[in-house]
Amino acid sequence: MPLSLSDPNWYPIASSEDLPFRHVYQGQLLGRELAVWRADDGNVNVWENRCLHRGVRLSIGINEGQELKCQYHGWRYANQSAGCTYIPAHPADAPARRIENRKYPVKEAYGLIWSSANDEKPFVPFPGAVGEDWFALRPMPVNAAPGDVVAGLARLAPDDQPADLLPGMTVRLGDVVYFVQPIDAGRAVIRGLLPRTPTDELATLRHYNEQLTRLRDRLERAAAKKPAPEPLQPIYEKVSADLATMPDIAVPRGNTLNVVVKRKWQSADGVICFELAGRDGSHLPTFHPGAHIDVHLPNGLVRQYSITNGPGDLLSYVIGVKQESASKGGSKVLVETVREGDVLAISEPRNNFPLRRDATRTVLIAGGIGITPLLSMARFLDKSSLPYELHYFTRNGESVAFKSELDVLHGAVHIHTGLARDAIQGTINQVLGPHQFANHVYICGPGAMLEMVQETASGLGWPDEAVHFEYFQNDKTIDASSAFDVELARSAMTLHVPAGKTILETMREAGLTVPSSCEQGACGTCLTTVMEGEVDHQDVYLNKSEKASNTCMMTCVSRAKSARLVLDI
Repeated sequence: MPLSLSDPNWYPIASSEDLPFRHVYQGQLLGRELAVWRADDGNVNVWENRCLHRGVRLSIGINEGQELKCQYHGWRYANQSAGCTYIPAHPADAPARRIENRKYPVKEAYGLIWSSANDEKPFVPFPGAVGEDWFALRPMPVNAAPGDVVAGLARLAPDDQPADLLPGMTVRLGDVVYFVQPIDAGRAVIRGLLPRTPTDELATLRHYNEQLTRLRDRLERAAAKKPAPEPLQPIYEKVSADLATMPDIAVPRGNTLNVVVKRKWQSADGVICFELAGRDGSHLPTFHPGAHIDVHLPNGLVRQYSITNGPGDLLSYVIGVKQESASKGGSKVLVETVREGDVLAISEPRNNFPLRRDATRTVLIAGGIGITPLLSMARFLDKSSLPYELHYFTRNGESVAFKSELDVLHGAVHIHTGLARDAIQGTINQVLGPHQFANHVYICGPGAMLEMVQETASGLGWPDEAVHFEYFQNDKTIDASSAFDVELARSAMTLHVPAGKTILETMREAGLTVPSSCEQGACGTCLTTVMEGEVDHQDVYLNKSEKASNTCMMTCVSRAKSARLVLDI
């Protein structure tokens, strides 16, 4: 019985008991090695057993519940999608979302895990499968051709009750159904099912194990006298060279995808949540914790909202939107006009607020709607069993968003409600304490709170590189009274920026296409390298050290203190 790499039949590759939570099982089928693992949500994944970076086996990786982590360089792959979610050596906005491991179809049924080499055939239960409470026997590996194993099983039947040969290397002997898992041209595994759980399980398992052991010995003696069959040689797709190098650019800013508003609900007083799913039900792009998406609103505005999802949760994105009476049309449109079933355009995830996973202590400080990116960080840290503490400040108990999601976290989650400014500062001072090696703090919330935490951290000796923050908007008054010249080195152009106009506006008027998003100095999209000149920083994206270095600027709000700037554009 010749074997083919493209055999469309479904075969059992493991038993359900082989897949406890937080374990990775090495399966084999038709010459291929498989990494088989169960996520915390119960989903079973069957992937090609190699990390796309250096080809190290994922079966020796770490099952973190919703991600599988390669032990060599720490690449992570998401449950269900197999999309790479984290590359330690790459910046947070590296194109990991474009990297996916090879997946194989999978079905868990009758106490076994089934898979196939391709999607040509849907899974179909074997005859008589439905309606029985099947009991799995111990598997028996055999160093013999799968076709010979099928024939050997058939010969076990008594003369008056011949074996029933079923499709897909399946043999029924009375009540017992045997399946031959073709490992390779010269190797197989026998897996068996009984139609009901026996009274004495151990004795039953021993009986059939002894029977199959005798069969295995006969088959292997016969196979030793035959020429070894030519092994199956699966073709592995080469990994592109750019995966091992540092990417030059982040995700292209113009890419959008259409999503449907699957669900809309009120999470807290003044906070409305939206669940955005792919229109075809497929997985959305992978992301790093702290990432956000641009949402293109019906009135033409574009607004940024943080993704609150945890690792591997890619069937939809959940965002939280604050109801603001002073809204300029962004949150107001989402809250008042967008309904369940509506279609919106969103960008691919981008990350200006990346989470470091090498910290010995991680402190997350959220104020109000600032909980959204920090909830995602807490979920990632939680699933990875990394130490963290989350401090969430709100006006009152009714303003606590994502309460049910916070309740299931295992880390130190502290909700502070109704505190005055002095009490908040005292709490933050106590929470942070003096800085120690590899400690990091992440802050998101109102501008006044972010400045308070940054000042407190600085006073306690926290270096700028250990204090990470994200503003939702720039509340500072922009001084646009200066006029100056801007030389664009790579474009060989010199432009005059008059008072009242930004560098970004001036470049666009000159016909240049330059990326931007919030255009208020908060998101980092228009970050530009400064080659000469002194910058008048008016953004809330860069920290004090980055501003003092005078090596970069936000062209949407920042200006020049000198008469001339030279930019790497």
